[in-house]
Amino acid sequence: MKSKKNLILIGMMGSGKSTIGRLLAQKLNLSFLDIDFLIEKKVKMKIAEIFENKGEEIFRKLEKEFTLKFLNKTNCIISLGGGAFIDETIKKEAQKKGITIWLNWNSQTLINRIKKNKKRPVVINLNDSELKNLILSRSKIYSKAKYKIDCENMNKIEIVEKIKQIYESI
Repeated sequence: MKSKKNLILIGMMGSGKSTIGRLLAQKLNLSFLDIDFLIEKKVKMKIAEIFENKGEEIFRKLEKEFTLKFLNKTNCIISLGGGAFIDETIKKEAQKKGITIWLNWNSQTLINRIKKNKKRPVVINLNDSELKNLILSRSKIYSKAKYKIDCENMNKIEIVEKIKQIYESI
């Protein structure tokens, strides 16, 4: 296989970027890079701890540094954190150096998933209405991705297959 651009998964927290990314990397025999995981490993703190102890601004700086560094790799599946694509520099570099794919779900599905996970520092204190507004505002930014996968009526394997078809058609 000739060298191809990275596949970059974007979307809200709870959209399955890490799970789909791992499965996709196995299927396509590519490396998988989960930016949030790489930050946690380097800093030896969970994302929630970084937010709590150092603040969101420090986390966003780390996120930008790690994302821009790893976007320079090739033949990888990269899972960006839910807020990374909001940063203009990250968005431009991701679009230039990879194929951006938005894993889109309806708001209620995301709200249900997010509420189950207590490790989401950005949304821990938000009610359903505030969460829905966050999802809608981020969706406007995610819509700038090259491809959008409407995942609502698909299982993991179907989502992986859909992305694989996109990748192989490029």
